[in-house]
Amino acid sequence: MLIGIISDSHDHMDNVRKAVEIFIAKGVEKVFHAGDIVSPSVVNLFAGLDAGFIYGNNDGERVAIPKKVEQVNGELGGDVLVRECDEGKIVVYHGTVPTILNALINCGDYRVVISGHTHKIVNRLEGNTRVLNPGTSHGFGGPATIMIYDSTKDETELIEL
Repeated sequence: MLIGIISDSHDHMDNVRKAVEIFIAKGVEKVFHAGDIVSPSVVNLFAGLDAGFIYGNNDGERVAIPKKVEQVNGELGGDVLVRECDEGKIVVYHGTVPTILNALINCGDYRVVISGHTHKIVNRLEGNTRVLNPGTSHGFGGPATIMIYDSTKDETELIEL
């Protein structure tokens, strides 16, 4: 399964549009936004995709974001989203509390742990768990990045927007 991963968009609509276009062009089957969506209107850009969202520490619109996610037929996991795939469980957590993130990584229950928050790119294997952070799709003066993860091949493509 091809999985699109985006995080920390912080209202950068142009970069989110680019990311969605890339996800569509590459044929991703599922997209995860790992938090810090910020404006509920960002969610509208994911219409037509099988998208899962979680809250980040900058997502204060906890009334409007769920409504937007429902409108685009997405899935909102709150602070944590767990999804089964053929290769095992995937968990998405923003990463705000490092001890929680480390517990998810080290518990052995998940094939893939996806996070955001730090704006730093991570792609490593810890035991049997693939740990991924796409960096920030906003960029904040540096490269704006997203990832595509192939769960069948356990391969990751980092894409600069």
